Amino acid sequence: MPADLSHEAHRTNRRTGLFPLDGRRPGRMVGTLIERSRGIRGITDKQKSRIHPNRRDEGPSPTARSGQGRLRLGLLSLLAILFFLSGCKPRTGNAPSTGNEELHITPLAALEARTLAPGQRLHVVATTSIVGDVVGQVGGEAIDLHVLMPLGVDPHTYEPAPRDIQAIAEANVVFLSGLGLEEALLPRLVNAGGEASLVSLSEGIAPLGLSEAGGPESGQAANGRELKSVDPHVWQDPTNVIRWTENAAEALSRLDPAGADDFQQTADAYREELFRLDAEIQSMVASVPAGERKLVTDHDDLAYFAARYGFEIVGAVIPAYSTSAEPSAQEISQLEVAVKQLGVIAVFVGVEANPALSRRVAEDAGVRLVPIYADSLSDVNGPAPNYIQLMQYNVKAIVDALR
Repeated sequence: MPADLSHEAHRTNRRTGLFPLDGRRPGRMVGTLIERSRGIRGITDKQKSRIHPNRRDEGPSPTARSGQGRLRLGLLSLLAILFFLSGCKPRTGNAPSTGNEELHITPLAALEARTLAPGQRLHVVATTSIVGDVVGQVGGEAIDLHVLMPLGVDPHTYEPAPRDIQAIAEANVVFLSGLGLEEALLPRLVNAGGEASLVSLSEGIAPLGLSEAGGPESGQAANGRELKSVDPHVWQDPTNVIRWTENAAEALSRLDPAGADDFQQTADAYREELFRLDAEIQSMVASVPAGERKLVTDHDDLAYFAARYGFEIVGAVIPAYSTSAEPSAQEISQLEVAVKQLGVIAVFVGVEANPALSRRVAEDAGVRLVPIYADSLSDVNGPAPNYIQLMQYNVKAIVDALR
């Protein structure tokens, strides 16, 4: 299990801009993983050339030569477009990619102060309920906060409502989880109009993901370029949310310098709560024998939790970082075999996801189906109305199922 993070180390790192991630190792992955293929988006403008057949005993007519010239020009244009696109970083189908995101995200250091009238507050948009909770903990009453995704919504497939587009257009800043989680939403954020800066809370976090060789790895750079695909579910490790908190405080302070002291004070208080949460989770999972710390989930979303607290990822019903992927019958069969052979006793499914496939795997393998709050908070009367309670609920559910 990774070593505990000291309070002093975090205080020092907040000043230096660094964050201790030494010793982080991704949870070991067993079983099948689908191939994340990359494809080029279709070319919209097709050039058509007309070719006139030539008789063998005659040279090409002027019309034929003109047609051949147009064909050659069309082919050259097509090759040029393909060459240009191949130099870009295409978005992948089921594996989140940070390529397009990087083009539109504003680094923290580049944020500039907004002109606010006396008594006016920053207009802030957060993509997910978890992002909104963390930003709200830091901003408090000093910001007007709008959360895009309703509670219980799968962030991988969310489509914004017209009022959400209006909120984006009127915002000073939009906070994203980042690392490709909002990949499908990104075009709407970019094209909503207005002058909002897009800020990734995950800036500076070394991501987990799949290497080009297909195995799980930890990224060495925040943008994950050395990884074939990036796991965006960083909030499953509270030490990453400590970094989120620091990033939120820095962003809000740069946008509204007059409120910087207040933002830093609330961030410091919330960081202390997150330190305590991390220690509490380590104490809770200690009751589960090391050989029984095996996790199967509805999709690949608990790798950061596994890496932090010493669990093994046996597999996922949907072996991808997005729930929009579709597993093959062979992949499901192989996972069921692995569940039986490795003595897995539960399948954990996010309440935001369709549980049908996970229920089938659990029933076929003769194990329990256990709901957790993976990507969204509950309502205020539910068991996970904020991030800290979400983690406490999930860890209790996992520990109770595995003991």
